[in-house]
Amino acid sequence: MNSSASALGWRTLWRDLRSGELRLLMVAVTLAVAALTGVGFFSDRLQSGLQRDARQLLGGDAVVVSDNPPAEAWQKEAEKLGLQSALTLGFPTMGRAGDEQGGATRLVALKAVSPGYPLRGSLRVAQTSQDTVGATTREIPARGETWVEAPLLEALNLKVGDALLLGDGSLRITRVITLEPDRGGGFMSFAPRVMLNEADLPATNLVQPASRITYRLALAGNDTAVKRYQDWADAQLKTPGVHGVRLESLEGGRPEMRQTLDRAEKFLNLVALLAALLSAVAVALAARGFASRHLNDCAMLRVLGLPQRTIAGAYTIEFLLAGLASSAVGVALGYAVHYVFVSMLSGLVDAALPAASFWPAVFGVGIGLTLLVAFGLPPVLQLAQVPPLRVIRRDVGALRPASLAVLGLGVAGFAALLLAVSSDLQLGLIAVGGFAGAVAVFALLSWGAVKLLRRVVNEATAPRWLVLATRQISARPAYAMVQVSSLAVGLLALVLLVLLRTDLVSSWRQATPADAPNRFVINIMPEQGDAFRANLKGAGVETLDWYPMFRGRLIAINGKDTSPDSFTEDRAKRLVDREFNLSNALEKPVHNEVTAGRWVEGEAGAISVEEGIAETLGLKMGDSLRFDIGGMPVEARITSLRKVDWSSMHANFFVMFPVAQLADLPITYLAAFRAPAQQGFDNALVRQFPNVTNVDMSATLAQVQRVLDQVIRAVEFLFGFTLVAGLIVLFAAVTATREERAREFAIMRAVGASGKLLGGVQRAELVGVGLLAGFLASSVAIVVGWAMARYAFDFQWTASPWVLVAGSVAGAVLALAAGWWGLREVLRRPVVETLRAAAE
Repeated sequence: MNSSASALGWRTLWRDLRSGELRLLMVAVTLAVAALTGVGFFSDRLQSGLQRDARQLLGGDAVVVSDNPPAEAWQKEAEKLGLQSALTLGFPTMGRAGDEQGGATRLVALKAVSPGYPLRGSLRVAQTSQDTVGATTREIPARGETWVEAPLLEALNLKVGDALLLGDGSLRITRVITLEPDRGGGFMSFAPRVMLNEADLPATNLVQPASRITYRLALAGNDTAVKRYQDWADAQLKTPGVHGVRLESLEGGRPEMRQTLDRAEKFLNLVALLAALLSAVAVALAARGFASRHLNDCAMLRVLGLPQRTIAGAYTIEFLLAGLASSAVGVALGYAVHYVFVSMLSGLVDAALPAASFWPAVFGVGIGLTLLVAFGLPPVLQLAQVPPLRVIRRDVGALRPASLAVLGLGVAGFAALLLAVSSDLQLGLIAVGGFAGAVAVFALLSWGAVKLLRRVVNEATAPRWLVLATRQISARPAYAMVQVSSLAVGLLALVLLVLLRTDLVSSWRQATPADAPNRFVINIMPEQGDAFRANLKGAGVETLDWYPMFRGRLIAINGKDTSPDSFTEDRAKRLVDREFNLSNALEKPVHNEVTAGRWVEGEAGAISVEEGIAETLGLKMGDSLRFDIGGMPVEARITSLRKVDWSSMHANFFVMFPVAQLADLPITYLAAFRAPAQQGFDNALVRQFPNVTNVDMSATLAQVQRVLDQVIRAVEFLFGFTLVAGLIVLFAAVTATREERAREFAIMRAVGASGKLLGGVQRAELVGVGLLAGFLASSVAIVVGWAMARYAFDFQWTASPWVLVAGSVAGAVLALAAGWWGLREVLRRPVVETLRAAAE
């Protein structure tokens, strides 16, 4: 590329920037890059932070978790490799206050720790419950002392210095735990923590032969030694006869937060993808308008002897420089935007995240340049082929549609980049594929609508403004098709965003509604059932989940004995190695969905299995399962599979029998309900039924709702980028034929048409095009929204039929508004000026 092309490219760039020719195009690129890099920087820092904090979340570099005291070999191998170790024991139990403090009881998550705990991360404790921050400590509770979380003090009406009764022991509360690095997740993470010295545990007599205790052997050392230990441990876990032991990973540490963050990233990626797709349409429309306005200039350059190669090189340089500038601004804006995400998600993510890498910026610049090369350059490069004859004949050298090869190559490259940025192949394919299919559908249907228009409107009886508007549209079917399709694509994103903001986000909220059960009570004896429910009804509890519960171990599948050694996947081994919580009910739980087979009420010898565990264990419809329930073999056939929403806070079970009663089985009952707001309700319930275990989920439910609100606010913030991109597309689509409209209106005014008539023609055309585009966009948005809800976000969602009506009206209003803003000077331009410009 010679120096004259470079110099010409710089001059044309400066000229077009000053005249505003590149304004729309550069704003579209900047928006796309800002949206994608904003999400990219946030995701990059979040992933780096999770990797950094992984060891703190685990409490060590590697953690061996077992249901029984770890064999001596596990400890000896650690010592052999020079690793530090710390053993902790955890299990649920009941803590209680002394009679002088009211004698209240509460389910607690007890943890016995040894010196050296925690090996990674820091424990923070405070002197009083009012101090929510506390100070870092490397100590553990002294003999005879215990450290507890603040909610336990409030629940038992205790304070620092009081005694906490645990089993047969009494320990003095000396500290309040404000941060426990390896708190982890699971059912018992919902109960307040009680931490004591392992030397005090025997005196409580809480550990009995049948106790369900989790042992955690945390290890720490240099990376090489840890890797060698992990390899040794993996080999041990594959040894026959080793059961109930696993190596814990980050994914198992905080699955509830990991799921929320994953879903938040999906939402943010989706909105960023929509912004990029809309920006591609805006760039294509703006570039074609740019090329149309420069046809005459390039024809004059050809007359003056400038080679085609120089013209093509100049415009290539101009667009590359414009793309680099727009991308740089977009990257800077995206970097600022990601701090907004960090702020809005405070509490869910650590504000002190590691610095972001350069990859999001590189991706952003790549997206910006690809946008211009794929959608901007094809029409602009045609300027080099404008014949010199156009100087005297304006009817030659018009822009041609881009070749399928050039357009296909550009679109493929852009789609590949979007799929790479999306970080979720399924979501990316639905978004990109949905928009690609939508463009084809819009083009086909709008072409058919234009052809049908002339036949529908009777020129003999219709108003004059309608007749002229019909002729305007049908005289340029290709322009009308492009305009309707572009408008529809912009409206598709806007409608889809509204659906996401309302119906889909509402579905997400409803997965864990604010009035979800916040109490789980287990170990209710059958003879206590009537009295227990009467007690709840008297306290104002109208609805509750009430299910029998019994434990059983899976011992055979289709008559063949099964054991952990029958499976290769770790999760399958763990499931078979422990007892299942089983239940029975005549009616299917309302919050469960049958995905295969049928739930037949009262069917004997039948069971319904949760689809996730069925997939893990390789179970299918018709398989026969045998369970050992309290020493009694019970066999049944799988007649249905259920989809269970584990985040719904309702009572859920892996396996259920569709019958009202099962004879001769040792059962207890489980109740899930929303507790009344009256003070002392829990203590009164436990006093009347001292054998039950009452789990208070209020704090967890409030945390889930708070996290959800934070994530939705971040998604709504990014919606703004996509809304602006959609409005830019609408504006570009409406104004794409501005010069053609100006010439046609000038001719009509020259032959006597009034400004009022032409205004009516323009409004009729815009409203008609907007109505059609809005209807098409709403129809496709319903389909794409359903696909995203079903396959990407795992929601059940049905759109309202009013979406079609609202979308059509919104399309007409937005098209009319964009037309008024972009075309208002067309009717005001003097006729002589327009005709003279057309003749030049």
